[in-house]
Amino acid sequence: MRFWSFWFNSFVLSSQYNPPRFVELLMLLLAIAMLAIASILPDRPYLILGLSLVVGASISILVREAIAPSPQTRITQLTASLLLIISLYGFADLMYTL
Repeated sequence: MRFWSFWFNSFVLSSQYNPPRFVELLMLLLAIAMLAIASILPDRPYLILGLSLVVGASISILVREAIAPSPQTRITQLTASLLLIISLYGFADLMYTL
């Protein structure tokens, strides 16, 4: 129980300290969950929702880094750009298979 209390307090502190980064983290965690479900169940809505969350989170990260750069700006921008390119490729592949 103490372990879960530590994680819950960490999430609360993180959400109060930097809300945009917390929302991006939640979006990416939900995207991972949706893409994991999409790999198990062959339903398109899970894949589309997961890719949409990745696109939204990566654009949010790029905008946040453009407004207020962090110490590791280049790595963050590179990772967000890579996620955006991969998810857009996933959308293009999804449209091609329709």
